[in-house]
Amino acid sequence: MNIRAGDNVLVIAGKEKGKTGRVERQLTAENRVVVEGVNIITRHMKPRPGLRQAGRIQREAPIHISNVMLICNKCGQNIRPRIVALETGQRVRVCPKCEEVIDDAR
Repeated sequence: MNIRAGDNVLVIAGKEKGKTGRVERQLTAENRVVVEGVNIITRHMKPRPGLRQAGRIQREAPIHISNVMLICNKCGQNIRPRIVALETGQRVRVCPKCEEVIDDAR
């Protein structure tokens, strides 16, 4: 996956199209990410004595990775990052528009 937790992303498809947010966590097995403030759902929860109250709880639901694009920190445009190997052998994500190194690709 080219998008990681902590990245700023733009939603490019679905009912939340055009919204931006920070990735809270990624679900690699399902190719999905949870984006802060995007795809809010309401769950009706039963009470659990000693754990939680009953009521409607709103939280973010996962969104498919193909429906989001990374936003470059330097140029602010939505991008599809390239992975480039440095002279040290380390692989990093790079913005193809401004050639800025985003971070390590692991």
